[in-house]
Amino acid sequence: MPAFEPRNPDFETVVRESFAKQTVMIAINATLTTVKPGYVEIQLPYSPNLTQQHGFLHAGIITTIADSAAGYAAFSLMPAGFNVLTIEFKVNLLSPGVGDYFVAQGQVIRSGRTITVCQSNVYGHDGSNKKHVAMLQATIMQVEVAETS
Repeated sequence: MPAFEPRNPDFETVVRESFAKQTVMIAINATLTTVKPGYVEIQLPYSPNLTQQHGFLHAGIITTIADSAAGYAAFSLMPAGFNVLTIEFKVNLLSPGVGDYFVAQGQVIRSGRTITVCQSNVYGHDGSNKKHVAMLQATIMQVEVAETS
């Protein structure tokens, strides 16, 4: 993993506060477990309420945590006063979503002035077994936070 320098010394606090505002993450019971410059991990416990018809974790849920992991990896490198928006992604579903819990590992591949390219890998954990479930590549745009009066 490349070494990145955050442009905001409070990057971890800002990332964690933003994640806490994502009601979709609350709804699916996902937690932000690791925040480093250019890297985050999101953990999600298996729930039968988040599955498709065969009992596998739904691809949309897998994609949701992968997208958020990529976005927050990018956000960890943004200067104060800026935020991020995903402008494009591609996901490869590699294996059925099976496991007791899932971990999305998001990391920055290239951080530019306004565009950041990230990759997320999602793993299903079942006991001591770990299976690569999905891989996502995303393009993330830096956006200035609008002043409110």
